[in-house]
Amino acid sequence: GAEPDEFEASVAQELLNLEMTSPDLKASLRDLYITAAKEVDVGNGRKAIILYVPYKLRKSFNKVHQRLVRELEKKFSGRHVMIIAQ
Repeated sequence: GAEPDEFEASVAQELLNLEMTSPDLKASLRDLYITAAKEVDVGNGRKAIILYVPYKLRKSFNKVHQRLVRELEKKFSGRHVMIIAQ
């Protein structure tokens, strides 16, 4: 695959930080990974983050979806976070 861009690297770093600092997420996040991350404009100067994850991991992501999205939205303030399996 292609090298991650700066934005993808920052999202990956936040996922690693969550894995290290959240005991309840640690076991769940250890085996999960993203294939891409994009920041998109959603109008009115607002942005959203789309995380692309492997389709085969969608059930594992679903287990931590709410918590993961909430934590990432805190870190990337003012942005919505969506997880899409592909």
